[in-house]
Amino acid sequence: MSPSNADPRTLRTRARLRAALLDACEGRALDEVSLSAVARAAGVGRATLYLHYDSLHALAVDACADIVREGVDALHAWTGAPAPGEPPAPLADFLGAVARRGDLYRTLLPEGGGGPLGVLLHRELRARSYAERVRAGAPHPALAASATAATFTGLLADWLHGQVPLDTDGFTHHVWRLLLAVHRAVR
Repeated sequence: MSPSNADPRTLRTRARLRAALLDACEGRALDEVSLSAVARAAGVGRATLYLHYDSLHALAVDACADIVREGVDALHAWTGAPAPGEPPAPLADFLGAVARRGDLYRTLLPEGGGGPLGVLLHRELRARSYAERVRAGAPHPALAASATAATFTGLLADWLHGQVPLDTDGFTHHVWRLLLAVHRAVR
């Protein structure tokens, strides 16, 4: 059953489970969180949790899907000509939120940008970038969209894993300039 036509009780239960998981992962890795604790915090039994999710990992991927959409929106939160020195404020906010829950996101987004969160981020960012370039009449939309998605997903993952030693502000500015350079290069 898709979430759009689900029973409102199902939607509320899933929302409580996602919120409980994110709260439980505040400052802890996913493997340090128990299903029982998440179910208890959500006010449901373990059996109810299993009605909605096969595993804690499946719940985590669902809970993190919203952050993927926020990331895609943040990267497209500008109007007019983007300024290289001024990344959109939502991008900085997004990266700050990711850093605060880094333990959880590192579990689902391994170095290099794979894993369930990396696949989802790459797919959604590529689709949004492609649609934006087509709408703007920019050349080579598929090439630019794929390069944007791969660059951002890989850099984000490596940053989360400490392979790109920059603070959030520094990373925000550098990744923004790199993404603009990708779009300028594909003309």
